[in-house]
Amino acid sequence: MIRSMTGFGRAQAALDGMQITVELKSVNHRYFEFSARTPKGCGFLDEKLKSHLQTRVARGKVECYVSLEMLDEPDCTVQINHSLAAGYRAAMNELAERYDLENDVTVSTFARYYDIFTVHKAQTDEDRIWNAVRTVADTAADSFVSMREKEGEKLRHDILSRCELILKDVEFIEARSPETVRQYNDKLLERMRTVLEDVHVDEQRLLTEAAIFADKVAVAEETVRLRSHIDQMRSFLESDATIGRKMDFLVQEFNREANTIGSKAQDVEIARRVIDIKAEIEKIREQVQNVE
Repeated sequence: MIRSMTGFGRAQAALDGMQITVELKSVNHRYFEFSARTPKGCGFLDEKLKSHLQTRVARGKVECYVSLEMLDEPDCTVQINHSLAAGYRAAMNELAERYDLENDVTVSTFARYYDIFTVHKAQTDEDRIWNAVRTVADTAADSFVSMREKEGEKLRHDILSRCELILKDVEFIEARSPETVRQYNDKLLERMRTVLEDVHVDEQRLLTEAAIFADKVAVAEETVRLRSHIDQMRSFLESDATIGRKMDFLVQEFNREANTIGSKAQDVEIARRVIDIKAEIEKIREQVQNVE
């Protein structure tokens, strides 16, 4: 089943004392490109998420957003710098004595001096956070991949329908091509009779000219190759592998054969069908750009 490179997935859960939200979205890109927005102090999640999601996503520009809220506050301790506090106290006593001020120093007075206190939070448990985030990320990825698969199914149907339209035009060209040779032969014979009037027409010369023209406008090789390319495209569309870039190269071959047929076309109806084929190929090319 082919996948689109466009997708979105979101999951939220409370795990191991944390409220976690993970969102994934992607757009087209030639390769796999990943960027993440994670909470402050959780930068270690970026590379882990990239490596983890790359096992499920081969191509596309993927953006990941992680929100994490601790439901239970981590243990922390507050340490007092007693030497600094004593220094402040001594300075205040000196001020009060020298300038005859009321010495109204209280605990709240010291609370204003933040440099006296040092807060030590419990060390971040990276494994604990990663295990919880990974669980939520997997759920978001399930939704994300599912959406890409649904979009891929739409792409598959559209590309197949356009391949069928191309085949109908190819059938017309294959049937019409011999007719253009017969018409050329008839016109050539009529012109030679008009020019030469009663003089006997050299039938061998006429056959030679017709053969040269037939060889010049022959498109059998190109239509056979175009049919083969369409068969290969159908095979790609049934594959579970990452085939977006291969399909892109194959569409270039579609164009090559169509251009050759167009350059050989000596018939208005064939030329019109070639234009129709090239229009469908361009639409297929646009759709292939979305395939993972």
